[in-house]
Amino acid sequence: MRPINGVDPHSLAIVRLGVDVPYEQAWSLQRWVHGKRAAGELGDTLLVLEHAPVYTAGKRAAAHERPADGTPVIDVDRGGRVTWHGPGQLVAYPIVAVSDVVDYVCRLEETMIQVCADFGVTARRVKGRPGVWAAGDASLGLPDRQLGAVGIRVSRGVSMHGFALNCANDPRWFNRIVPCGLPDVGVSTLSAETGRRIVAEEVMPIAEKRLAEALGREPYDLHEEDLLRR
Repeated sequence: MRPINGVDPHSLAIVRLGVDVPYEQAWSLQRWVHGKRAAGELGDTLLVLEHAPVYTAGKRAAAHERPADGTPVIDVDRGGRVTWHGPGQLVAYPIVAVSDVVDYVCRLEETMIQVCADFGVTARRVKGRPGVWAAGDASLGLPDRQLGAVGIRVSRGVSMHGFALNCANDPRWFNRIVPCGLPDVGVSTLSAETGRRIVAEEVMPIAEKRLAEALGREPYDLHEEDLLRR
């Protein structure tokens, strides 16, 4: 493969956007990077951040899954249903070339499973449910608990949106919605599962490494201002 704008096509640019990032701001940047990537003007890029509190709804979201109290929800162009993003949750938006959507989603889920394992938490896929889960125990009345969610869009062979992994966020944010359209399931965090506080900043470099491995890319750091100059 030839270099794209001087960038090794096997590389993955890691751009850390910080904390309390407004959803619309990150979504706008995603669209800009997506256009550049699809045009061959940028290489594969990963945006990593923590959002300011926000509810978003994908294309399959139903009315009853939204907050009953009228809390605003941003409708977006990803797949999936209603979810929450906010402080304490690590969000990753890989904007990368994708040839097989099913395989790509599996790689995102596998990334989260590996990250959870790195922190001593066993996570798994559950058939018919998106994301990754900590197993429940029916004999104790303990439901399966979602640790991470996936919601993507692929256009012109390039992905947008991505995954969110619960690190130290307050799961009560999910009480207002039917998260990912799945009633009667739990939501948990790495902190709750391990009994110690694990913040997104601690998880971030490990998630970046695991995602690069899953995609077969070599990661390198790129500042946002340098990205925008390309």
